[in-house]
Amino acid sequence: MLLKKLQLKTIDYRFGLTMCFLLFFNSIISAQEIIKDVVAEKPAEVPSTQKRKIDGIIATVGDYIVLDSDIDKGFLEISAQGGSVKDITRCQMLGKLLEDKLYAHQAVQDSIIVSDAEVRSMMEERLTYMTQQVGDINKVVAYYKKNSVEEFKTYFADILKEQKLASEMTKKIVDAVEITPEEVRNFFKKIPKDELPTFGAEMEVAQIVIEPKVSDADKQKVKDKLNAIRKDVLEGSSFATKAVLYSQDPGSSPNGGYYKMTRKTPFVKEFKDVAFSLQQGEISEPFETTFGFHIIMIDKIKGQEVELRHILISPTVSEDALKEAKEKITNIRSKIINKEISFADAARTESDEKETRANGGTLVNPTSQDTRFELTKMDPTLYSQVSNLKDDEISQPLLNTDDKGKKTYKLITVTNRIDAHTADYAKDYTKIKELALKEKQITAIAKWFDTKIKDTYIKIIGEYRDCTFTNNWLKK
Repeated sequence: MLLKKLQLKTIDYRFGLTMCFLLFFNSIISAQEIIKDVVAEKPAEVPSTQKRKIDGIIATVGDYIVLDSDIDKGFLEISAQGGSVKDITRCQMLGKLLEDKLYAHQAVQDSIIVSDAEVRSMMEERLTYMTQQVGDINKVVAYYKKNSVEEFKTYFADILKEQKLASEMTKKIVDAVEITPEEVRNFFKKIPKDELPTFGAEMEVAQIVIEPKVSDADKQKVKDKLNAIRKDVLEGSSFATKAVLYSQDPGSSPNGGYYKMTRKTPFVKEFKDVAFSLQQGEISEPFETTFGFHIIMIDKIKGQEVELRHILISPTVSEDALKEAKEKITNIRSKIINKEISFADAARTESDEKETRANGGTLVNPTSQDTRFELTKMDPTLYSQVSNLKDDEISQPLLNTDDKGKKTYKLITVTNRIDAHTADYAKDYTKIKELALKEKQITAIAKWFDTKIKDTYIKIIGEYRDCTFTNNWLKK
C-alpha cells in the first residue's frame, strides 16, 4: 500500500482504497509483452550500477507472476489517464502490483467467482470506450502490440478477470467492516484539537419539479415507431444496429442496447418485470417507464442472469405542453411568495418528482447520502442555479434538460446554509462517522495483508529485493 495514514487535515482518503480502485479499473497489467522503460527512472533504493534485464519475472504471488514490464505499463496507464507519475518510484509501483496479485490470488482461494458473462460485459464496455477515444479498434490492438482483435480480446479478458477478482476481494474486506456510535465518538476524541478537519461551506436545497404532460397522440407516435423497429427485427434486421441508430439511452446505445442484469440490478420495476417475463430470443411489445417507451430483446438467459438488448425512445414534449408546465409552476411560485402555502407543502402536493416530494422537496446529496451539499463539490449546474439565491428566496421557473433529454420546469430554494467550520461532533456526525469508518477499513486491510502475506507463497527476485516496501513482502 502506497499510503497508510488517513490525512484528517485535508479529509483525503488516499490510502489503498483510492489507489486500489483507480488501478483496478485503469491499469493494464500484462504478463506477456515487453515494453521499454521510458516512463520512470530507477528509484534511489536500487543501485544505478546494476543492469536491469529487458524483461522477466520479478515476483511471484501465489499463482500470479509480475514481470518487469508490468511496472512500465502501470506508469503508462496512470499517465494515459492524466495522472502524474513523477513521485511514484518503481518500488512503489511494484508494491501496488503485489497488492493486486495478492487480492486476486486470495479471491480464488475464497471461491469468489467471476463469470465469463461478467468479463464479456466488462470487455464490451472497455472496448467501446477505447474505440471512442481513438476512433478505431485496430488502433487499440496496435497500441497493445497484438496481431489481431481476437488475440487482444483473449489477452485483455485475463487482465479484466484478474482486476475483477481483486476488486471483489477488496470489497469483501471493506464491506465486512462496521462501526458503532461508541467507536465514532472515541475516534473523534482522539483527534487533537489543532488537527481537527475543516469542512467547507455547505447548503441544503429543496426543489419543486413540474413535468410537461405528453399527449396520447405523441405517445402513440413513439409506440408506432418501436413497433416498426420490432417488425424489422423479426424480419431479419439487427436489433443491435437499430439500438445504435435509434435508442435514446446513452448508457447502452453505443453497445447496441446491451445490458446484463439480475433481479437485484437497480433497474426500474417495469423494466425488470418485462425483461424476466420473456424467453430467450423473444422481443417485447413496447412498454412505458418513467424514462419513455422501450422494447427488449433477450439475448441469453443463464440461471438468474439475463443478457438483453433494449431500445428507448421518449415522446417529444410539445411547445404547448412546455408552456402549460411553466404556467403551472409560475402559479405555484406566486402562492409561495404570497404566503398562501409553504415551499415544503407545495412540494408535497404539487411536485412531480417522487424522490423528493415526500421530504418537502429536499434534495439528497448522491455522494454523501445526506442533505448537505459542499459548495466546492456541488454539481456545477446545481451550483449555478442556487449560488446567487438569498435565504428563503425562490428561484424563477427554471427549464431543466437532463442527460436523457427529458425537459422539466423547477423551482429551487436554499433551506439552510452552513459556513466553513472546524469539525463539530454533533453537527458533523455523518462526516465524522465516514472518516472513522475509513480509518477502521484501513486498519482491516492492513491486518488482512499482514495475515495473508504470511500464509501465501511470495517471492521477489533480483534488484527489487532491495526495495523498501510498506508491506512485509520480503517476509523479513
